[in-house]
Amino acid sequence: MDVGVRLQTIRKLKGLSQRELAKRAGVTNSTISMIEKNSVSPSISSLKKVLSGIPMSLVEFFSPDFEQDSETQVVYRAGELIDISDGAVSMKLVGKAHPSRAIAFLDETYPPGSDTGQEMLTHQGEEAGMLVTGSLELTVNGQIHVLAAGDSYYFDSNKPHRFRNPFDEPARLISATTPANF
Repeated sequence: MDVGVRLQTIRKLKGLSQRELAKRAGVTNSTISMIEKNSVSPSISSLKKVLSGIPMSLVEFFSPDFEQDSETQVVYRAGELIDISDGAVSMKLVGKAHPSRAIAFLDETYPPGSDTGQEMLTHQGEEAGMLVTGSLELTVNGQIHVLAAGDSYYFDSNKPHRFRNPFDEPARLISATTPANF
């Protein structure tokens, strides 16, 4: 059994980043990285410590039936969303544990005065969303659009874009992007 590949597969199935697993297990990020790359062969005690962050026993880890027995999570409770916030903008990811996830589905909150940054964003894929509350300024390919609650958008992400809240009220946005790059 390839311990590194196995750890990486299980970590991703559980929706954990290397950083999150390291934090939970009380080890360094590089420890997780080196195990997954097979740069080091962990002792039983250090592997047990890493697995405590999942949490998972050594028996489960080495069981060939683990992947078949584990059901894919369907419902994600509010407290289970993964916080991937950047700066003042709150971003919570739905479905992080879903294997082969093709979309990033986000619950975003933009406090007054916040934005995605001065530089325009560009990446492969598409984006769509609907503003739930507040107002939000969306710039796509040089055009500025002001969204109000209930308004939605859909655009190719390779066009330069940016989100900004110059208003006095927080704005809550539900969005989806492809590919799942979060």
